[in-house]
Amino acid sequence: MATRAKLLAFAGSCRKGSWNCRLIRVAAESARAAGAEVTLVNLSDYPLPLYDGDLEERAGVPAKAQELAALFDSHDGLLISAPEYNSSITPLLKNTIDWISRPVDGVSGLTHFAGKTGALLAASPGALGGLRGLFHTRQILTTLGVMVIPDQLALVHADQAFDEAGALKDQKTRARLDRITERLIRITSQITD
Repeated sequence: MATRAKLLAFAGSCRKGSWNCRLIRVAAESARAAGAEVTLVNLSDYPLPLYDGDLEERAGVPAKAQELAALFDSHDGLLISAPEYNSSITPLLKNTIDWISRPVDGVSGLTHFAGKTGALLAASPGALGGLRGLFHTRQILTTLGVMVIPDQLALVHADQAFDEAGALKDQKTRARLDRITERLIRITSQITD
């Protein structure tokens, strides 16, 4: 019997009204409907200072980073909706990854990422849907040991993509998102069996 996939879902944005926060909620709902156990978190609940080696040496890894790392540890896969800032990863997402990847008590921070699966999404009002930022996000996560599935969704014209209830208006886009979450779940379940 296949193990039920446990996914940690979050957006790389905390902005009120963020398109990526909307998209990750829909993706979490999709993954739950496909049988995964999903924990949806908002990175604003884990505020972190800008990574600084001197600060780390003085004060260690912040408690909020350690709490988030523990969440990573208790999940098999990551479902991330990552906005694009200047054709790259957002400072919030990069800073979060940087803090989580730091060693604590002699244990490598890479253990929080290694062996996990991941799926990437992005949403933007623009014509590319945040696609350029996904390349860098994928590269960083892969370097840390996450097996990021090839399927991804870059939601274009996100300012027009959601209805008043927060659902995706276009059924083809929703079906594509469902295929991504289903594939992530299938691969995650196979790896964790």
